[in-house]
Amino acid sequence: MNVSDILQSKGDRVVTVRPSETIDVLAHRLKLEGIGAMVVSQDGKTIEGIVSERDVAHGLAEHGASLQGLCVSDLMTKNVVTCSPDDSIAEVAKIMTKRRVRHIPVQLDGVLVGLVSVGDVVKQRLNEMELEANVLRDYAIARQ
Repeated sequence: MNVSDILQSKGDRVVTVRPSETIDVLAHRLKLEGIGAMVVSQDGKTIEGIVSERDVAHGLAEHGASLQGLCVSDLMTKNVVTCSPDDSIAEVAKIMTKRRVRHIPVQLDGVLVGLVSVGDVVKQRLNEMELEANVLRDYAIARQ
């Protein structure tokens, strides 16, 4: 199974935020969308960074009440780990674990085409394991 399988089931919509937006606007949009991270992009196609709830929490600890007025570009992670639609889900899971990230933007030919979360990866892996268990059960029943 590949990242493209996740995007096929969940869709390719990616919520982005401009680097010049304030953290206050970011926090409200994260809540409104019910998501944990946003890709930072001026045009919705290129990736300038990524910002997550974790970044906001760490920013609050560092900047206190002044955090709300800071720009997203002040808080975002600039060195973004990305994947492609052809990458295996198992490989993406390894990258998430090794790099301690919960969201990975998906790029195709340098263009943002999706975003996968650790929840998406776990859900897909569980579906794979359920399918394997069903196949093995059917095989065992057929052999009796």
